Amino acid sequence: MVVQSSLKNCLQLSCVLRTPKAGFRSTTSGGLIIQSISNDVYQNLAVEDWIHDHMNLENRQVLFLWRNSPAVVIGRHQNPWQECNLRLLRQKNIKLARRRSGGGTVYHDLGNINLTFFTSRKKYERMENLKLVVKALKALRPQLDVHVTDRYDILLDGQYKISGTAAKLGRTTAYHHCTLLYNADKFVLSSVLRSPYKGLKSNATPSVPASVKNLFEEDPSLTCEMLLDAIVEEYAVQHQTDHHITLINPADETVLPGITNKTKELQTWEWVYGKTPKFSVSTCFNMAYKDSILDIKVDLDVKHGRIELCNIDLPEQWLPPALCSELVKSLTGSKFCPNETTALAATLLRVCPQDDELHSRWNLLCENVIMLM
Repeated sequence: MVVQSSLKNCLQLSCVLRTPKAGFRSTTSGGLIIQSISNDVYQNLAVEDWIHDHMNLENRQVLFLWRNSPAVVIGRHQNPWQECNLRLLRQKNIKLARRRSGGGTVYHDLGNINLTFFTSRKKYERMENLKLVVKALKALRPQLDVHVTDRYDILLDGQYKISGTAAKLGRTTAYHHCTLLYNADKFVLSSVLRSPYKGLKSNATPSVPASVKNLFEEDPSLTCEMLLDAIVEEYAVQHQTDHHITLINPADETVLPGITNKTKELQTWEWVYGKTPKFSVSTCFNMAYKDSILDIKVDLDVKHGRIELCNIDLPEQWLPPALCSELVKSLTGSKFCPNETTALAATLLRVCPQDDELHSRWNLLCENVIMLM
């Protein structure tokens, strides 16, 4: 394997200690199969970035295998408010990540296998990669009705999506990654990938909804290990390489120098939310207060994840105009984020007159605004 020459020795030493039969070899061609020992989505996405940035793939192909604990992963040019239920993600402590490739939003858990195929730019061919996966599945269970579509999905029984796909094409290197639904929690999947936010207008890349099915539902005798082994075996045959899997720890700086910073960047608010293409929210909602129902209209423009323009239309005299103006002023320039808005509202409330009625109205309004986020 060729990496930056100063890194070669530490890569060989560290990985050979983990997998003495294979390791990161010094050869410059052939295939290499790597599997992450981590289930952290940010660490595994960082490994993809690291391989893309550091490895010489001119005469080498790499297959990276990884699984994540519950997470929603959006494409580079997507809007998380448009793609998923952020409130539900927070309640269930499910991570949200933005990858560096395009494509649509996917739900990951330990019942989902992730495969990343690395090549040089000129050898990139995702249809061949997907055909490889299908061939591996058919070798394992010949009765499975699986095929690749023109949209680069893998369908089961002609209608159920078991694999989605996305890619990143660099100047000289490229990677294509895809999912394989083995036994994911479909109830959670469908719940978190349904946006509850109303009145949102965006030019961000939307996902295309699809019916999904687990391979386990089709054949309960299948295991995750069987699927991985079949794919590895087929990959080894096609790329004329040893089918040995090299395990890597995505937190190990001796193997992957600079990986910690890549992982941290993928977790930042500025990357996950701040990279969202500009969008607007224009919505009305009803607030029940005592014996009355109030109609509230809110218009927001959001750029880089921050509120650029804000307008809140309230019934006259329900709140002092000066107080409503202060809320609008404080929101403008702030993150489109429930935590930040809650803190701003609490700060403004402390300078309000000590009036219980006023405080109740203020809290009700702020709670409803936060629900938009």
